[in-house]
Amino acid sequence: MSPSPTLSARGSRLALLVVGLCWLAVLFDGLDMFIYGSVLPHLLETKTFGLTPDQAGDLGSYATFGMLVGALTAGTVADRIGRKKLMVACVTLFSLASGLCAVSGGVEVFGLSRTLAGVGLGGLLPTAISMVSDYAPRGRVALTIGLLMTAHHAGGILSAYVAKWLVDPVGWRAAFWVCVVPLLFAPLLAKFLPESLSFLVAKGRADEARELAARYEVELPAAAGRKTAADRWDALQNLFRGGEWVQTLLYWLASFGGLLLVYGVATWLPTLMRAEGYELANALTFVVVFNLGGIVGMLVAGRAADRFGAPRISAVWFALTAAGVFLLSTHMPMGVTTVVVFFTGVFLNSAQTMIYATVSIRSTPDNRATAVGWTSGMGRFGAVFGPWLGGQLLAAGNGDWGFTAFAVAGLSSMVFIGIAALRGSRKAPSSAAEQELIGAH
Repeated sequence: MSPSPTLSARGSRLALLVVGLCWLAVLFDGLDMFIYGSVLPHLLETKTFGLTPDQAGDLGSYATFGMLVGALTAGTVADRIGRKKLMVACVTLFSLASGLCAVSGGVEVFGLSRTLAGVGLGGLLPTAISMVSDYAPRGRVALTIGLLMTAHHAGGILSAYVAKWLVDPVGWRAAFWVCVVPLLFAPLLAKFLPESLSFLVAKGRADEARELAARYEVELPAAAGRKTAADRWDALQNLFRGGEWVQTLLYWLASFGGLLLVYGVATWLPTLMRAEGYELANALTFVVVFNLGGIVGMLVAGRAADRFGAPRISAVWFALTAAGVFLLSTHMPMGVTTVVVFFTGVFLNSAQTMIYATVSIRSTPDNRATAVGWTSGMGRFGAVFGPWLGGQLLAAGNGDWGFTAFAVAGLSSMVFIGIAALRGSRKAPSSAAEQELIGAH
């Protein structure tokens, strides 16, 4: 029996509300994440805090380490206080931390502030993905997640314009004050964002769940059994039983290289482009173009995986990413460089999401969440290492090798995910299950 027009209209209205609020939250997440890389050339050129390239790399890694902590703890905290409260807390945390960056008087306080911001940034994205998955129209979960992920890259674009408009005339601190603005959004999020129906049902708050479902005439999710610590440990052990340990390590290594590449380039792109001889304004324009490519990549990755298979697309995408990143190590005409940056953005970000889709394909339904979660978690160590690596290369006077090192990381991920794919799948679930993992990073 098909849903009534009224139910569909109200359900769509609820989905639009949830997706809209989550999209804005992730936009601010992307702004805060990318703002450091956008102002970094200015910080180094003006020797703010006496900052050296290796210290700058360390600062970039502090934020990604915070993101690692936030991502790994988000699920547990959300299970206790609810996804809505966690999202509000994350937005509040990274906004206040940006204010602390703006008033910091030294590297130590600035580094602590970026770490705290990273905790909020890392906790927000997986929680927002869970929220929109709960309220997405039936059969459109992947499309909704893909739409949500465009906000992260839109935030990267916004960070470049904030840096271009404010850093030279006002100073780098003004850019971080802009990142405090989301603090004004937190009360709106608290007032208008509904709590997750799945959370309410799981917590036994049936009356609240029924009231919310009745208000918008949407279906209540079925109550699911709660997993015990023993269940979660058994699911983790399953990743290493028999010959599965080889497959698991291949996924983890591919994810490590992929997120090293993503966050290394995100942090150092403007600075490395300056080192290649481009003006600062042009270097920041490349940030805009790179993130425009990321938006396009998020929208097309799922369709390409549907047609050709996620493992194959992941390997090919990483190869194309490595080629693009390596080309950026040479000074080319502005127009050619812009095109290369755009397509590098297209392939780079969606290549990593294809790893998660591949893991989903290779996993059994009862073990899928554990497999994807741990693959993402291991990859986060690459996210910490990437910004540090770029700083070390620049500090050693080997800035020209920065793009080459990131290209090697892309090639290594291509090799690891390619070998994992060739080892064959245990089970091929429906494309819908695969698509729901797109954008999980």
